[in-house]
Amino acid sequence: MEKEQGIIQGIADGDRKAMRLLYEQLAGYAMAVAIRYLPHVEDAKDVVHDSFIKAFSHIHDFNYRGDGSLRAWMTKIVTNEAINALRKTSRLTFVSDIPDEPDDDPPDVETVPPEEITRMIGLLPPGYRAVFNLFVFEQKSHKQIAAMLGIKENSSASQYLRAKSMLKKLINEYQQTRHDKARLDQKPEVETVRLSGTRT
Repeated sequence: MEKEQGIIQGIADGDRKAMRLLYEQLAGYAMAVAIRYLPHVEDAKDVVHDSFIKAFSHIHDFNYRGDGSLRAWMTKIVTNEAINALRKTSRLTFVSDIPDEPDDDPPDVETVPPEEITRMIGLLPPGYRAVFNLFVFEQKSHKQIAAMLGIKENSSASQYLRAKSMLKKLINEYQQTRHDKARLDQKPEVETVRLSGTRT
């Protein structure tokens, strides 16, 4: 991050150039965070816009703790704004029961492009999606997630397990589709039969 402290002070002084610098440096990252919660691009753009306005107006509340702390603070703002938007646009429903046979094996994401993973996360129900993002990407505990979403701790754990199971199925389907396509694209080998003699 280019001279974070100078950017922070500039924003605090109302310097539009500093605001523009922060936007240019973090807008793409903020959009990536927002779209994990809100798969519709226009909704995610609204969240990013509102997040920067909040960051600019609350810059005096920010405590600089070294390089990367501004990005971490911005992530927190975007996450909170995205969850607020989810509450307004979606009916967040949460279940407390743990799946009968929770799948402890992590999904195989090594062969799946990041943009495809983001698309799959967008297919999760809003409640699953919110908990999954907070647990996996924001590294929140289920206790912290429960407090943020106003749910019970075991509800957060249940949502996460169900989200992981659904995501694993989507990944498996994607990999199977790619495998089938690769097989179809292969040209069949043509056997060459050599006649060893002639018929008389």
